[in-house]
Amino acid sequence: SYTSFMLHYNFPPYSLGEVGRFGAPGRREVGHGKLAWRALNPVLPSREDFPYTIRVLSDITESNGSSSMATVCGGCLSMMDAGVPVKSPVSGIAMGLILEGSDFAVLSDILGDEDHLGDMDFKVAGTENGITTMQMDIKIAGITQEIMAKALEQAKAGRMHILGEMAKALTGARTEVSKHAPRIETI
Repeated sequence: SYTSFMLHYNFPPYSLGEVGRFGAPGRREVGHGKLAWRALNPVLPSREDFPYTIRVLSDITESNGSSSMATVCGGCLSMMDAGVPVKSPVSGIAMGLILEGSDFAVLSDILGDEDHLGDMDFKVAGTENGITTMQMDIKIAGITQEIMAKALEQAKAGRMHILGEMAKALTGARTEVSKHAPRIETI
């Protein structure tokens, strides 16, 4: 199928303090890139309203948290700065879980250790009006409705806070596309 929106997500080994080879995208790059793409795609204008092909490039240089959700936030801001008339700004947050018997704690904006040692990695992205994508990885047999409700509630509060911080940089898309973008004229 045809798409005019590409998101390239690069996660080199040095971003985790590791040594490794560069080459074709691995499982992480493909999965995290697709998650960020799914978060941003619903707010893009139609091809008729915006006849440009959009490419967002996310080069992760350091990671101790959710680089895919950072890609969502940074990607949204970069498109708005370039003059892409997004329908609404999108932010993302990674939620975690510590479960001990029937006691639990839902963590917001988890760090690498909380992801590694915790029981859940739950990424939620969306606008002020709703969720555009989410992905959950769990290390336990399952979660209860109570845990899910709490995680979604905290994720919404976190997303709203992040959207507020993003608005301090840019409240909406610029009215003109970047001066570096090709101009399209119909004669």
